Amino acid sequence: MAYTLGIDYGTNSVRALVVDVATGAELGVCVADYPSGHQGVLLNKNDHHLARQNPADHLSGLETSVRGALEQAKKNAGFNASAIIGIGVDTTGSSPIPVDAHNVPLALNPKWKDNLHAQCWLWKDHTSHQEAAAITKLATKHRPQYIAKCGNTYSSEWFWSKIWHCLKVAPDVFDAAHSWVELADFIPAVLAGVTDPLQVKRGICCAGHKALYSDEWNGLPDKEFLSLLDPKLAALRDRLYAKAHDATVAAGTLCPEWAQKLGLPAGIPIAIGEMDVHYGAIGSGIKEGVIVKAIGTSTCDCAVVAANKKVADIPGICGIVPGAILPGFYGVEAGQSAVGDIFKWFVEVVCQGNGALHGQLSQEAEAQRPGQSGLLALDWNNGNRTILVDPMLTGLLVGQTLYTTRAEIYRALIEGTAYGARAIIERLKEYGVPVDVVVCCGGIAEKSPFTMRLYADITGCTIRVAGSSQACALGAAVSAAVLAGKAKGGYATFPEAQQAMTSLKDVVYSPQAENQKIYNDLYRLYRQLHDAFGGVNKSSDLSDVMKELIRIKDAQNKTI
Repeated sequence: MAYTLGIDYGTNSVRALVVDVATGAELGVCVADYPSGHQGVLLNKNDHHLARQNPADHLSGLETSVRGALEQAKKNAGFNASAIIGIGVDTTGSSPIPVDAHNVPLALNPKWKDNLHAQCWLWKDHTSHQEAAAITKLATKHRPQYIAKCGNTYSSEWFWSKIWHCLKVAPDVFDAAHSWVELADFIPAVLAGVTDPLQVKRGICCAGHKALYSDEWNGLPDKEFLSLLDPKLAALRDRLYAKAHDATVAAGTLCPEWAQKLGLPAGIPIAIGEMDVHYGAIGSGIKEGVIVKAIGTSTCDCAVVAANKKVADIPGICGIVPGAILPGFYGVEAGQSAVGDIFKWFVEVVCQGNGALHGQLSQEAEAQRPGQSGLLALDWNNGNRTILVDPMLTGLLVGQTLYTTRAEIYRALIEGTAYGARAIIERLKEYGVPVDVVVCCGGIAEKSPFTMRLYADITGCTIRVAGSSQACALGAAVSAAVLAGKAKGGYATFPEAQQAMTSLKDVVYSPQAENQKIYNDLYRLYRQLHDAFGGVNKSSDLSDVMKELIRIKDAQNKTI
């Protein structure tokens, strides 16, 4: 018998999953919530763009979640932790951490522990929107090949914009940091006992999608280009990494210190780190023709195209990176910056409700007919990740009357996220990425059939749901099983491992022709708003409205 361990770092918690390699059966799972900040996120009330995490939470959560999952797994007859043949880790991204010369996060040093800039810069931190715009402008002029691979727009959610912003607003933190390590690379390095940032095995997933890395130009952006941003960034390049790897390469083996902490044997191979949704795509059975949507606080979309095919550069997507998901395939990433967060905001902040209110509003909203409320929403409450790539866009609700109910608004918000999903799918299809079926994973996909039916009607796609409620952790466990190989009880290839370890639920959501006809009309109106407020339609460009409101808001907050 052989088992693998998948460790999944989310926005609010970390979970560990013990998986039977032969069947994919999940023997033990444990979730450890992050204790710091608001539900694990460090915030600044005067800057809604700021979102950080405490690296101490990552480390304590690692031990708590793994030990808890192992304890649960021990309740299964025949299980023994000594039979774990591999470990896989996925995390949010881009979530870079400033570290010292010994690969220790600055935030663990008493001098920096209360400094927000010394923490992990969480994926949804948008404070570097000005730096992202500058990178886009400079790359377009001086290195168009760089920017073409990430949809022609660099994002404030990504590696270089965040580090450059740190240099500008907290130069003392920047100078104290010997290097910066993505969370997806940091955790495997910690498990492997790596104490030199230059020795950390970096994954192509984060490097290619978030840090402008490509083997086509010998790795990270060249020093000449980085000097156009700031000479200190050019100097930093030598302290980062020269090579990034796909999932055929191990991040290391479990060191004695962490083996003792976790109750595992030392020497277990550790798979290369990937972002949560990329491993989630593997755990959902991704293959060519399947797009996987991980629907959580945000949504990330993943597709793959065989590496022997030519893939066009796609405007407005988050990157086309060989090996970023499956070895031997281009990984294509897109997504929405807020989905579950929008529903949560409306229920908990606006309506001052709780989980029970989600259920009540869903029931009331489901009783409505498409278009009955006369409402239309833009899904930009946390900016737009795809296809506009603009963090300075905000939410919009059109059509309210004195009779509008909160259930009608709730439905309109869900529909708005589905329209955003359709825009992504249509962009991928337009540029030749095959999309035959959509597989959704995550809590919303599992718990809200109503939402899935809306997504099917609005996108016009057949929707399936991943068999595992822990698709990201399962995907990390699948990668660990392939890394371990057949000799250890694992698998030789990813398709072989996916066939044995992953599944889809029996439920199928198919578009209903009558509803789809109405939603086609509503989507046309959505695109009018989308293109006007997103600055796509120059004859009716309203893109300054949202940004001017933010400018006024920021100016007023500075006076408080």
